[in-house]
Amino acid sequence: MAETSNLVANGSMTLLDFERPIQKLESQINELVELQARKAVDYSDEIRQLRANHISLIKKSFSRLSAWETVQVARHPNRPQLKDYLDLMVKDFCELHGDRQFGDDRAITAGFGRIDGRKCVIVGHNKGRSTKEKIACNFGCAHPDGYRKALRVMRLAEKYRLPVVSLIDTPGAYPGIGAEERGQAQAIATNLLEMSRLRTPIICAVIGEGGSGGALGIGVGDRMLIMQYAYYSVISPEGCAAILWKSGEQAEEAAEALRCTSKDLKRMGLVDKVVEEPLGGAHRQPAEAAANLQRAISEQLRETKRQSIARLLDRRYEKLRAVGEVGTATRVGAKDVAAVLKSARNRRTQTKDAKPKPVKV
Repeated sequence: MAETSNLVANGSMTLLDFERPIQKLESQINELVELQARKAVDYSDEIRQLRANHISLIKKSFSRLSAWETVQVARHPNRPQLKDYLDLMVKDFCELHGDRQFGDDRAITAGFGRIDGRKCVIVGHNKGRSTKEKIACNFGCAHPDGYRKALRVMRLAEKYRLPVVSLIDTPGAYPGIGAEERGQAQAIATNLLEMSRLRTPIICAVIGEGGSGGALGIGVGDRMLIMQYAYYSVISPEGCAAILWKSGEQAEEAAEALRCTSKDLKRMGLVDKVVEEPLGGAHRQPAEAAANLQRAISEQLRETKRQSIARLLDRRYEKLRAVGEVGTATRVGAKDVAAVLKSARNRRTQTKDAKPKPVKV
C-alpha cells in the first residue's frame, strides 16, 4: 500500500519531458493494482514485473541525463528546498532576521540549529514554494541585505565557535536597480573575503541551483558538497546563451559547454563530494535525499573538527588558490568552450550578413 501511494503522489507531480515514459509505466501499475483490488483477481506477477521494469527505466533514464536535463531536474518544482531540509534534518532551528543596516531579505535564511546533535549555524537560499512565497523571496535571488545578514550570523558562529553549514540554491543574485544601489557587488565581495578567513569550519552544499555570484556569496568554505542532480556554474545556461548567441534558445548547448553538472565538477576538482540522490531524483523521495545530505554534512563536520583553526585556514587558502589550475581536464574544457565561442561568432556573422527578406505588400 505504501508503494502504491508513492506512485500516486509521483503521478501528480510536475513531469519533465524525459520522465513521461516513467509516468506512463507508473499509471499502468496503479491501474493494475486498483483492478486487482476491485475484481479480486491476482495480478501479482504482472505487477511485480511492471515494478521491476519501472525501476530499470528510472535507472536508465537518470544515468544518461544531459547537462540541460540535469539543470531541469535541479529546478524541478517538487525538488526539496531549504525549508524542507531544515524540517527534515535540522533540530531546534532558531532563525535570525535582518542585516542591521537596511532590512530583512527573505531570500536568505540564517540561524542556529542542530545537525546530528551538533550545534551549528545554518545559512541558505530560500526560493519559496507558492507564488506568494516566491515573490516575497525573489525566487531565491538575494539582495545585498541578505548577504550582509548571512555574514552577520556567520560572525556569530565564529564568536561562539560553531561550524557554519551553507545550503546553496539560487539562480543568481538579484539583478534589480535597488540591489545595485545598495551595493550588491560589494556585499558579495565582502562575503568572499570574510568567509575565506572566518575562524570556524564552513561546509557548503549545493542542493539545487548554484548560479553565479549569488551562490558564491555564501559558498566559500572548507568543503564543497553537491547533490547528484544539482548544478554549479559561473552563469545560468540561459544567461550564457544570451551572451554568446544573443538568444536563450541555445541554453541546452550552453549547458553542455559550461560543464556544470556534479560529475564534471568532481572531475575538475571544484567540489569535494557528490551526494547521491534517491532513485529518480530528490523530488521523488525528499526524506531520503535529506538523510543522504545529513550524513554527508555530519561526516565533513567530524573531519573539520579534528583540525586546528590554523591548519583549517591554511588548507582553506590552499583550496581557494588551487581553483582554476590548468590541468588535463581544464584544457579539454577550454577546447570545448573555444568551439562554442567560434560557433556563436559564426552564427552572429551569418545573422548580420543575411539579407532581409522582401516584404510582400
